Amino acid sequence: MTDSVRGYTTERSRARANEDETESTDEDSEQLRCPECGGQLATDTEHGETVCADCGLVVEEDEIDHGPEWRAFDSKEKDQKSRVGAPTTQMMHDKGLSTNIGWQDKDAYGKTLSSRQREKMQRLRTWNERFRTRDSKERNLKQALGEIDRMASALGLPENVRETASVIYRRALGDDLLPGRSIEGVATSALYAAARQAGTPRSLDEIATVSRVEKDEIARTYRYVVRELGLEIQPADPEQYVPRFASDLDLSDESERRARDLLKTAKDQGVHSGKSPVGLAAAAIYAAALLTNEKVTQSEVSEVANISEVTIRNRYHELLEAEEQIQVP
Repeated sequence: MTDSVRGYTTERSRARANEDETESTDEDSEQLRCPECGGQLATDTEHGETVCADCGLVVEEDEIDHGPEWRAFDSKEKDQKSRVGAPTTQMMHDKGLSTNIGWQDKDAYGKTLSSRQREKMQRLRTWNERFRTRDSKERNLKQALGEIDRMASALGLPENVRETASVIYRRALGDDLLPGRSIEGVATSALYAAARQAGTPRSLDEIATVSRVEKDEIARTYRYVVRELGLEIQPADPEQYVPRFASDLDLSDESERRARDLLKTAKDQGVHSGKSPVGLAAAAIYAAALLTNEKVTQSEVSEVANISEVTIRNRYHELLEAEEQIQVP
């Protein structure tokens, strides 16, 4: 075949494709227009009809309504009548879409099952559990999400942090970042990253107390996961730790507000650079309690913040010096 013939064939195929696109566009526009007067079509959901807004011609009738069969007059009533089942969640390896056989050995009327029926139900539970985790990847995910939920509960983290941590772990598993690393280590680092992203950070020491891996491994795995997944995580702000520390120590709102002011002054003076945010927050809480005449010892603050008393004393003096520099004209 010569070049001229090839060019002619290509031009014909392009022209045919353009004609097909034009015909499909014309058909779509015809479906949106009234066949009688060319007016705009409107859908009447109450009667299940498609009618022309200009001449009133009924173009289509007896349409299927895919919405609910009940009526609701406010949002509360709509939520109460919803029958869509439990929402999907990232915190379960199957996103909560599979069924689960309960552990109670009772029938629908609350009567205890016979021994033979109990054995049968136990076998069904076993096979159901096997079917829910079809391969090693799902078993891995199930174990990791259980660890994330356990650690988040121990740390008092909200549900949105658990969801974010589950998504981060799923991404790490999908990008094949787990070979050479433990499931617990990646799960812990995902929870640590999610807590920082959500603005409810926990220190590495706090994370390590509830994790099954060492602090150094958590930090190493966290840096690797953040780098490989390209997560955007801002440095922890010391002010984010203040409400939790103040609540654990039963301090007043005035002390909490004073601690925030001390930290803002420290930022303006550049004192926070290179310092641990947890240590700064603990020192600000201790200084604010003294300034508002509330009795709090360094050991109590150290226990709540999980940081040494020496660090609290050092940061405490730096915060007060920064405050004095602002007050001196």
